Amino acid sequence: MVKVAPLKGGALVVDAGGGSDLLRSSSQNTAAEVMARLAVELHDAEGVKETAETAVDFARKAIDCEQAGILLAHSDRVEIGTVTDALVMRLYQLQIETGTGPMVEALTENTVVHVPDVTGEHRWPTWASAARAEGIGSVLHVPMRDRERTIGVLSLFSTKSQAFSDDDEAIAGLLARHVALAVSEAQHDMDLHIALDARAAVGQAMGILMERFDVDEARAFAILRRCSQDHNTRLRDVAEQLIRTRGLPPGQSPGTHRASR
Repeated sequence: MVKVAPLKGGALVVDAGGGSDLLRSSSQNTAAEVMARLAVELHDAEGVKETAETAVDFARKAIDCEQAGILLAHSDRVEIGTVTDALVMRLYQLQIETGTGPMVEALTENTVVHVPDVTGEHRWPTWASAARAEGIGSVLHVPMRDRERTIGVLSLFSTKSQAFSDDDEAIAGLLARHVALAVSEAQHDMDLHIALDARAAVGQAMGILMERFDVDEARAFAILRRCSQDHNTRLRDVAEQLIRTRGLPPGQSPGTHRASR
């Protein structure tokens, strides 16, 4: 197991016992070098889920905590990106349902929330009771911020109280920054792929309509758009259904649609 121990002056000593290839060093690595290695690991990950999993695995080793998780925030909802154990999932879900807790505060206030001793925590009694029942002694929630907004929270959990030092908090902040940028990029790539797939599906569906009903591109698109409006369904879904069935939904016919002018 790789253990990264924080030292004064921002240096990190890396013990690469066990032959792990995540981090290697004969003596010392600077924080910048460790973060550079993380950046490589995150770049090699494919997709948002894989990026989040890489991040929490790295975080657990860099800060030497038992469990970790990442919560992702979207414009209209939050999503549990990844967790290392079911207990993290349960504590996340409790806070999502109740709208209160240290993770919620870290996300909504864009601030680091450190609970050094869960047994003495009184700000969120419901959460604290659940955390104690799960055997958690201390937690650290760090907001993940990209260039424009807070996109989630990196959460670290220890069974011991007073487990996280100021150095751990600083390292977690660096990790969160790198992870936020990587996740944001992965989300952008995923959105781009979805958009390209949608465009391809609509184009294929238009081709089917043009061939089957002898209509031009404008008329074919008008038919798809009207079906989308009539059935309150996304244009992409209408196109994919047409590709599967090779026909229009029941009650729809090309003669009932007019191209926009």
